[in-house]
Amino acid sequence: MYFKSRVEAGQKLAQELKNYQKEKTTILALSDGGVVVGAQIAAQLRCSITMLLIEPIRLPGEPEPVAVITQDGSFTYNHMYSTGQLEEFQAEYYHFIEQAKLDKLDEIHRLLGKGGLIRKDLLQDHNIILVSDGLNSGFSLEAAMEYLKPLRVKRLIVAVPIASVPAVDRMHLLADEIHCLSVIENYMETDHYYEDNATPSHEAIVGTIENIVQNWHEASGVKPAISKPKA
Repeated sequence: MYFKSRVEAGQKLAQELKNYQKEKTTILALSDGGVVVGAQIAAQLRCSITMLLIEPIRLPGEPEPVAVITQDGSFTYNHMYSTGQLEEFQAEYYHFIEQAKLDKLDEIHRLLGKGGLIRKDLLQDHNIILVSDGLNSGFSLEAAMEYLKPLRVKRLIVAVPIASVPAVDRMHLLADEIHCLSVIENYMETDHYYEDNATPSHEAIVGTIENIVQNWHEASGVKPAISKPKA
């Protein structure tokens, strides 16, 4: 299935999720493109949206990231590699991986700039809808699960326009509910499935989140609670 844009894909997913309109629900986008999709869902549900910044850690000569780190320092190994392979990587590249963690966290903080995201504790006791514009694997879902692990989540939902077969398999294992508009056997680059595949700059994406957050708080009468990244 192809979509005119990420906006159109988000609108289609929003129709499937409208039953959550009167419940405590938060959209957690997994990428910049996921924010574009998720903003349409947030508008339909009149709920808040935030973003999980995920940076991959790659080793020399390896085709797939060995791990990812998120904005709060949560670190997740890529279990597409076997336990034996990961143990070898940890032994051989320990100092490389530790330095990469610090570098990636610094990069995340620079990307955030002065913009803020909703505090993590405000996800507590909410339905969480994980949103991406496309999933080639379940790796980012695993990173999100690690990020959410300390929290008490009411229900975990995955909403994505397109996903590979392996990604859908991971969704079934990790989520309480999934909404996937199209399952792709031979997954290509995510942009391939959108006629208009342009996405706003990261600064514009963060601004979109801030505007939705502000409108949500004004409508609910709650004083905005925004977490600022550390300098």
